[in-house]
Amino acid sequence: MQLSAVGLELLKRSEGFRSRIYLDVAGIPTIGYGHRVLASESFSNGIEEPEGETLLSSDVRIAEQSVQRLVRVALTQGQFDALVDFCFNLGRGRLAASKLLQDLNTGRYDAAAEQLLRWDHAGVLENVGLKARREAEFHLWHSAVS
Repeated sequence: MQLSAVGLELLKRSEGFRSRIYLDVAGIPTIGYGHRVLASESFSNGIEEPEGETLLSSDVRIAEQSVQRLVRVALTQGQFDALVDFCFNLGRGRLAASKLLQDLNTGRYDAAAEQLLRWDHAGVLENVGLKARREAEFHLWHSAVS
């Protein structure tokens, strides 16, 4: 399964494109569409959108593979898309250790969807952007994306 066009649009809208390195809400150096800058990477002159698309494609593949490895139940396209966006945003480790994944892998799909909505904080503060993103993932989870 791959991220659908609808899922990709949510991800791109949520991340936005930035041509220069910035610190995300967790203080991590980031560029393009939410690409976390690795120690081996240098973007001193920034990037153009085509390079951002290339980075995004690679990062999405990693998130897709993580979801495929961690989830042990059947998913709809909307559920897969929501999980890929979640994993892209928060990382494989957070998904792997989450109650969301635990609920999902025991077949409690509705409980897993509700868990998405709990991940709307940056530190101890609720973040408006994260809240909107989690709500969008929740709606995508319940959609009939094809």
